[in-house]
Amino acid sequence: MAGFNLPFKFPFRKAQNISGIDPSLKSKQPVILKPSIPSPPASKSFAELEREVEAQYHATYPHKQPVPQKAKRGVLSKIIWMGILLGIPVGVVWVANLPYPVIRRPVAQKAPILLLPSYMNMEANYRQAITSVEQAEQLIENPTSPADLHRGEQKVKEAQKNLDALPVWFLNDWPEYRAWWYDWRFSIYGFNAARTKVGQLDAKVFQEKNAQTSLTQSEQDILKAKQQYQQASTPIDKQAAISSWRSAINQLEQVPSITLAGKTAKAKLEDYQRDVQEIVGLAAGNERVSTLITAARQFSWEAAKAGQNPPHTVAEWEQVENLWEQAIAQLQQIRSDDLTGYAEAQKLLAQYNRNLGQVKIRQQAEQASVEALQQSQSKIERLLASIPADAQSVNRNYTISELQGIIYELEKVQNGTTAYLKAQSLLLSAQNKLKQLQP
Repeated sequence: MAGFNLPFKFPFRKAQNISGIDPSLKSKQPVILKPSIPSPPASKSFAELEREVEAQYHATYPHKQPVPQKAKRGVLSKIIWMGILLGIPVGVVWVANLPYPVIRRPVAQKAPILLLPSYMNMEANYRQAITSVEQAEQLIENPTSPADLHRGEQKVKEAQKNLDALPVWFLNDWPEYRAWWYDWRFSIYGFNAARTKVGQLDAKVFQEKNAQTSLTQSEQDILKAKQQYQQASTPIDKQAAISSWRSAINQLEQVPSITLAGKTAKAKLEDYQRDVQEIVGLAAGNERVSTLITAARQFSWEAAKAGQNPPHTVAEWEQVENLWEQAIAQLQQIRSDDLTGYAEAQKLLAQYNRNLGQVKIRQQAEQASVEALQQSQSKIERLLASIPADAQSVNRNYTISELQGIIYELEKVQNGTTAYLKAQSLLLSAQNKLKQLQP
């Protein structure tokens, strides 16, 4: 085998003739043939041994058999020439399809078939753009959840990417190109319509995202205000929480109704308003009840103060009566469904009505006593006017009758009235006169 060389060599010399016979001389004696005896195998040279060993090696390892150098050079040469033959047209097509007007315009005019890869790429981008626009329009115009809007936004971006891949200058030059080898489906009107629709959908997505942000922020503010109200310990803190709560609900009402977030906000708005009415309304009702009870107690305190230290005139009792009626009127405004304050209001009403009844009794007593005193004074004046100057001419029976009438009227004057003291004085005098006249 090639390269199978031993690292040493054996010196070989010709054998010397030691018999002393000239080998060139022919023998004259007859040759006597002897029976043939098998001769021993002839000895092989080193070169033959080397070739045999190499043949056995290649038979054992055929894949390591060396390739002739000429064969190697022939295969490599063929590969290089095939690469050159294939690379030149591929390179020409690649250069012709570079996205530069200076290259594509003359190629499109002279050899448009070279632009077939560009046509196929533009057609694929155009079709994909139209498909993405249609899908995005369906998802964005009729969304059912924020996931639809997110998917629609991705489709808009894909459509925009496909439209950006179309060379506008080339489309303007060749808007309706067709040839026997390629049917161009592109339409400049469809391209402009798709580009306009992408812009509209992009604006729609932006509006939807803003509306969704407003919805999320409003809901967070509502929950925060509700927690603040529940944790408030003073009326001032509760009032501040209520203001924040209502402000958040107003912001929720401002979400555009044409958006998905606006429709969601409209559906949730009723629940939030009902919630604030139930919680804040109850608190407001409690405050109202508390205010009415406080006002009623203030009127009752004024009425009690005005009714102290009797006796009082009829006008003064009328004032006290009016104050009690004002207090009762405040309590009567508390409805039975105001559970927290209704029981307290009824308790106060019973007390105030009782006090009002006592005032009315005192007022009637005062008025009756004053009238009785006036009647008795009128009779006293008539009696005095009827007595003659001569004591002997006095009509005893008439005078006794008048005195009895005067005493009767004076006895009507009740204790605790403004007329009582004066009536008692006149009553004592009338009784004394009556005793004098009676036998």
